[in-house]
Formats: sequence, structure tokens, C-alpha cells
Amino acid sequence: MPDLVVGVDGGNSKTDLVLADTEGRLLAWVRGEGTRPHTEGMEVTTRRLAELGRRALAAAGLPGTTPVSVGAYFLANVDRRAQERLALRQLTELGVAERTVVRNDTLAVLGAGAPDGWGVAVVSGAGINAAAVHPGGRSARFLSLGDITGDWGGGLAVARAGLGAAVRAGDGRGPATRLRRELPGLFGLGSVEAVALAVGDGDIPVTALHGLAPVVFATAAGGDVVARGIVERLGDEIVAMVTALLRRLRLLRTATPVVLGGGTLQNDHVLLRDHIGARLAVEAPLARPRVLDVAPVAGAVREALVVAGVSGGVQRRLRLGVAGGGAL
Repeated sequence: MPDLVVGVDGGNSKTDLVLADTEGRLLAWVRGEGTRPHTEGMEVTTRRLAELGRRALAAAGLPGTTPVSVGAYFLANVDRRAQERLALRQLTELGVAERTVVRNDTLAVLGAGAPDGWGVAVVSGAGINAAAVHPGGRSARFLSLGDITGDWGGGLAVARAGLGAAVRAGDGRGPATRLRRELPGLFGLGSVEAVALAVGDGDIPVTALHGLAPVVFATAAGGDVVARGIVERLGDEIVAMVTALLRRLRLLRTATPVVLGGGTLQNDHVLLRDHIGARLAVEAPLARPRVLDVAPVAGAVREALVVAGVSGGVQRRLRLGVAGGGAL
């Protein structure tokens, strides 16, 4: 019997776990809640991940006690080495795998989109982060603690900016925008002011605003100047991250893959993609941006196979399986 491996991509809003074997067969793909140890605690997070692993075994028709050879866990909001060590210790104690690897989720994007294992990866889902690996093995990353470390971006930031711009358009502080008409319908309310009040009163969770982001992108694509400015601001932040990492690793003069992953980057937002490409062409002309064409969990399960000593051919077979599969 071939050994089993697990690859996990834990994002802010959802976690994907793939169970596979060392012959490259995808046995199960399950989805759970996001990875939020900064608000829920690492113990809650790791226990939830262990339960997700048992769900995958059950989906594959295997007993929950079936041993897993390697587990590769690429987790959002695990941004410091100390957090990685804590998650590793707790996952090991929970017995999720015989060998366990813990990394930040940005590196899952890099592993899924840069076959040589080096380059820059940007994740823009509900939040935003980026990391880079030099061909020689050195790496660079950001503190990624939110506003206090200067972070802006991702779907939630786009949504909040859109709602704020719509309110400003109504009270005279900002220019007119169709966002005033387009945004309230998602919550069944009559105005953006009503949405803002509901958030302020706690009737609508702040995280629920993430659902407004696609409306902002669609309104921008329709030619709205204000919405377009928000989308371009996201592109500018992504370019700032990429160029900073290239500079820190002295890769500005090296043709470097730049992998763009996460919901706001993989959902074919042409305006955002073109803006990033145009800015990078000026600021980092040797950067080679590409939008990830597979779920980031492919990078996590690839790492599990690498740790298990599996050949490149098997890795490619499983990547194809992930590209054609979907979460249960």
C-alpha cells in the first residue's frame, strides 16, 4: 500500500485539505473554516485542522486512525517563526501525521505556481500577504499584522473601501459613484448608510462585508471611476509588496517568477491583472507575473510529496488531479 500524505492551505475565510497517496492519486478534498489563530487561539485552530483531516479520511472511506506519512500545513495568520513552532508542536501532539511541516500560506501559492521552488508569491484573498524565496534558499516576508504594520489589501479591504466611498459620496465628502446603488442589495437594505449602521451595531459582522468585494470589482469593470480607483489601489499595494521583496533579495536584475494567488487574484479580474502587469513592467521589468491556475492547496500537497521523497512525475500527476478536482 502506498503511503498517505496531506496538504493543507489554510486561508482567512476557508481551509482546503487534500488527502492523497504517494502514487499521486487524490483520495479526498475537504473544506473547512478559515485559519484564525490570532483571534481563536492556536489550540482551537489545530484541533479544527485535525478534525478536518479525519473528515478527509472518512470521505476516502478510510478509518480515522489510518496513519498519514506526511502532513504539510500552510496556514494564514501563522506569520512568525514562533507561531510556526507552536502550530507544529500542537499538530504533532494531535498525531495528524508521522512527519509534519508548517509554513505560512503564501508559500503554498509559490509551491503551486513556481515549479523550481523560488520566486515571489502574493496571496490576496480576504486579506493580503506576500513572501519570496531566493534561488539560493534565502527568504523574505512581511510582519503582516494588519494596519499596525502598514498592510492594506485583499477582498475585505476592497469591500470596506467601497462601502466607505459610497457613504462619502452621499454626504458630500467624495465624488459620485454607482457603488451607492450597487452595494446595499447584498444585505437586502435600502442604502449604504443602513449597511454601515448595521455593521456598527453588530447586526452585520465586519467579516460579512467581504461579500461586497465582487460588487466593487464588477462596478469598476463597468467604468465607475471611484470603484476603479479602489481596484487600482489594490494593484499598487501588490506591486509595492513584490518590488520590496525583489529588492530585499536582490532579485530586481533577475528574471523572477511572481505567482499571484487567492480569490481576488484568481477570479479573472482583468482590470486588476492588467494594472499589476503595467506597473511591474515599469518598476520591475524582469518580474514574470502569472496568475495561479490551480488551487493553492496544490502547493501544500506538493510539499508533502517532496518531504515523502516522491518523484516529480508523481507530483505533476497529483497537481493535475487537484486542478480537475474540487472540495467536498
